[in-house]
Amino acid sequence: MAVQRMLKFVTLGKETPEKRPATLRAEDFHEIYRQFAEQKAAEQASRCSQCGVPYCQAHCPLQNNIPDWLRLTAEGRLQEAYELSQATNTFPEICGRICPQDRLCEGNCVIEQSGHGTVTIGAVEKYLTDLAWENGWVAPIKPGAERTESVGIIGAGPGGLAAADVLRRQGVQVTIYDRYDRAGGLLTYGIPGFKLEKPVVMQRIAQLEAAGVQFVLNCNVGVDLSFDAIRGRHDAVLIATGVYKARDIQAPGVGLPGIVKALDYLTVSNKKSFGDEVEAFENGTLNAEGKRVVVIGGGDTAMDCVRTAIRQGATSVKCLYRRDKANMPGSQREVQNAEEEGVDFVWLSAPKGFTGSDSVEGVIVQRMRLGAPDATGRQMPEVIEDADYTEPADLVVQALGFEPEELPKLWGVPELGVTRWGTIKADFRTHATNLPGVYAAGDIVRGASLVVWAIRDGREAAETILSYLAQSASVAAE
Repeated sequence: MAVQRMLKFVTLGKETPEKRPATLRAEDFHEIYRQFAEQKAAEQASRCSQCGVPYCQAHCPLQNNIPDWLRLTAEGRLQEAYELSQATNTFPEICGRICPQDRLCEGNCVIEQSGHGTVTIGAVEKYLTDLAWENGWVAPIKPGAERTESVGIIGAGPGGLAAADVLRRQGVQVTIYDRYDRAGGLLTYGIPGFKLEKPVVMQRIAQLEAAGVQFVLNCNVGVDLSFDAIRGRHDAVLIATGVYKARDIQAPGVGLPGIVKALDYLTVSNKKSFGDEVEAFENGTLNAEGKRVVVIGGGDTAMDCVRTAIRQGATSVKCLYRRDKANMPGSQREVQNAEEEGVDFVWLSAPKGFTGSDSVEGVIVQRMRLGAPDATGRQMPEVIEDADYTEPADLVVQALGFEPEELPKLWGVPELGVTRWGTIKADFRTHATNLPGVYAAGDIVRGASLVVWAIRDGREAAETILSYLAQSASVAAE
């Protein structure tokens, strides 16, 4: 009698990888989830209902063939499962760690909707790819033939790296320009190690370097090298800079020392994780140790900041958010992790101003309530009059989201088309801008979004660039 491999969701309950105890994980920057063992990964994969119309796949930006690699995992065909998972995803081990699966694949799992608890897709994806690296299943990138065409990519984040991977496999010469001293963008400097340990990112960058991708680091386009110079060096250019300009608070006292931007704070913390000497950390400017910390914001970046402050030894960490818990834009899973680690969430509250003379001493907090819904149907926060109070603070971190920099002005390319929001105007199918041979992908087109969308955009843009290069070669040959 054949062994039933799948559809076990009725008899097997949902299990996620074990979390390290909060008291222990709050003392370091290691990832908080333990790894699935082979038996447990196979068990959880076997819960998949093998839908005829898989909603998990339909709600994955990369259209990953999730049911099939879950079935292969349940059958113990792990190398095949990995190869199928990476066929549509350049960085499955990264997505398995940081994708908000609760809002994407797992949140749309049919057995979740039927009350049986979702298949733990992200944990299985992470397990498969980590196993692939350990066992040497991750093959080096070896183009079948080298091509003379070259592509310049501005930005070494997930979109740029994904595009480089696709292009290099086709033999195209690729150079990536980035302002930081390490490649990876927000994967390297914006996401803390407890969500994404840095060797996981560095091994992919090393794979690209070994394949011949050239990295020009510490290169601030428009200052160290002009955009026109980059265009002159390459047959096509991809802009994948992301969005780095922090949204600011307009309130009295906002310029006081001790009020810092989230990305500055996270970048310094991540540099320390590499063993770098960072003056702003050593002198206490961007170090939460022994301080009363207030983080303003409710997205995933705010969650990264509060959990980083806990690990740095803050005496207290509070998160102010103007709506309630149910209306937070950040992952509920991350909120739960933060609460377990000792973060105090102050819902329905917003900063009105800041107190202090030589440095910040407190946040003037105004209490809020949810009023009538806006055009999107989301209730708008309203100020409760005469309910203000002051929250003591030695370090205030602003985590209010990101906006695009004024690239046409910074790069001296006023003809580069942008939208009224400042994002680059590019075709959402081809990723072509209004400049010939120039493409754009990721957050610089979408606005601040998810890593998985940047990967998709980078892969799509690379395919369009390959078509453009082929057309250009055909015209030149005539």
